[in-house]
Amino acid sequence: MQKILIAVAAVVLFSCHGEDKKADDTKSAEKTTAVGATLPYTATYSSKFEMGDAKQVETILKLWKSWDDGNLAGDSSLFADTIHMYTRDGSAMDGLSDSINAGAQQFRNMFTTVKSTVHAIFPVKSTDKNENWVCVWGTEVSTDKQGKVDSIGLQETWRFTKDGKVDMLLQYARPLVPPAQK
Repeated sequence: MQKILIAVAAVVLFSCHGEDKKADDTKSAEKTTAVGATLPYTATYSSKFEMGDAKQVETILKLWKSWDDGNLAGDSSLFADTIHMYTRDGSAMDGLSDSINAGAQQFRNMFTTVKSTVHAIFPVKSTDKNENWVCVWGTEVSTDKQGKVDSIGLQETWRFTKDGKVDMLLQYARPLVPPAQK
């Protein structure tokens, strides 16, 4: 009889320990990324990314080149019908791409020259959201109409629609002191 009680106690003890381990594994799985790393935070948007479509890098570089050249007129075909832009000064623009593009052109016209340098650019795809993004890091040196030169470090994240059109920009910047040389 004593052997039976010991056997039952052992089964119950190991069963409870196994349930605790399953609960711990579930908690860990909530913070595990696609590459298997356990992180101290859970991403609210996504932590499941893979390399995206390199063709979308070309789109973003065309947009950067148009900005440097000061002519955004030919870019309308690269944008979705509506765009959401969150720019470096903290402002947000939401609306039809033609209106947003016209506003961007008006802002660009405040500068006589803009020269951008791309430091890194890479396409990514959020596999759980099925969204494509391009991330770009760079430097922008601009000269306004009064001759003042300004330099900023940029980090931009561009989102693409299923049709391969840009529909969102998240832009962050910091001033570079002293301004970078032309």
